Amino acid sequence: MKKILGYKKLLGVSEKADLKELKTAYRNMMKECHPDKFQDPAELEVAQEKSKKVIEAYYFLVSISPETHAQSLEEYTNIITSSTIADLNYKGGNLHITYAEGNSYEYFDVPRSVYIKLVNADTPARFARRHICGSFIYREVSKVNMEA
Repeated sequence: MKKILGYKKLLGVSEKADLKELKTAYRNMMKECHPDKFQDPAELEVAQEKSKKVIEAYYFLVSISPETHAQSLEEYTNIITSSTIADLNYKGGNLHITYAEGNSYEYFDVPRSVYIKLVNADTPARFARRHICGSFIYREVSKVNMEA
C-alpha cells in the first residue's frame, strides 16, 4: 500500500482517482519535467530521473485501476477459475502468482497468514480464488497471448 500511496502522492492525485484524473495528472507532470525542455546537463539529469519516476507511477497506477480491471475481467476470471497455480512468490506482503498458462498477477498487502494458508491448502488455486483474487488489489504482471 505504501507503493500505491507514494505513486499517487507523486502524481498529486486523490486516493480515489480514476483513469481520467491519472491521465491528466500524468500529462501535466510530464509537461513540467520532460527532458527535452532542459539544456543544462544537471537539470537534464534531474528531469530524466523525475520523468522516469512519473512514467513508472502512471503505468503502475493504471495497471491497478478498477477501470483497467473491468476491461480484462472476463479473461482474468477465466484464468483464475480454469487454471492451476504453477508458481508462488511472497515477499514483503506482495504475492506473485503464476498460473500454468504463464499469466502472472501480483497481489498487494497480502498478510503472511493468508500466504501460509495458501501454501498449505489442498487445492491452492481454489483457495486463491476464494480468499485472494477478489480480496486484494492486484495487477497483471505478465500476459500470455492465447491466439494461435
